[in-house]
Amino acid sequence: MRTLISGLIVLSLAGPVVADNVSPYRGQINTEIRGLSDQEVSDLRQGRGMGRARAAELNGYPGPRHVLDAAQAGQLALTPDQTRAAERLFDGMAREAQRLGEQILREEQGLEGEFRAGRISEADLNARTLRIAALEGKLRAVHLRAHIAMRAALSPSEIQQYNAVRGYEVPAEEQHHPRH
Repeated sequence: MRTLISGLIVLSLAGPVVADNVSPYRGQINTEIRGLSDQEVSDLRQGRGMGRARAAELNGYPGPRHVLDAAQAGQLALTPDQTRAAERLFDGMAREAQRLGEQILREEQGLEGEFRAGRISEADLNARTLRIAALEGKLRAVHLRAHIAMRAALSPSEIQQYNAVRGYEVPAEEQHHPRH
């Protein structure tokens, strides 16, 4: 009896055995495109960055949406020309990102459909994933390009203020000798 109780205590401390094998994707079985979360689909449709411009953002190249948000919150003072530039950059980036996002979604839907139908071939797989990768690359470039253009519209002190607002700490050696 003591062995049985000890065994039950050990099992209860270990947690449910089944939970270890449950997929983190289980909630995506009923999404519009299996393999993409509802959030990913929404982000692609809305032209959101999804972290694609981190290389720029974390190296002193502000994003136009975040610049506009900081200005609206009173955390960054922009001239009217800078505000118009940020709006123009954001609008152009968003339009192109949405266009590419819709193309990615169509390609992802086709890929997922072939898997769902059980008829995906190696050649089809390669062609489809290469198209998706090319579109993803173009989408990332659209976001990064907007950061480059936004940086050109701001002064070094405005970029420093932006970085502070965003919570980025720049290493001391880069404050005096920036890499940009």
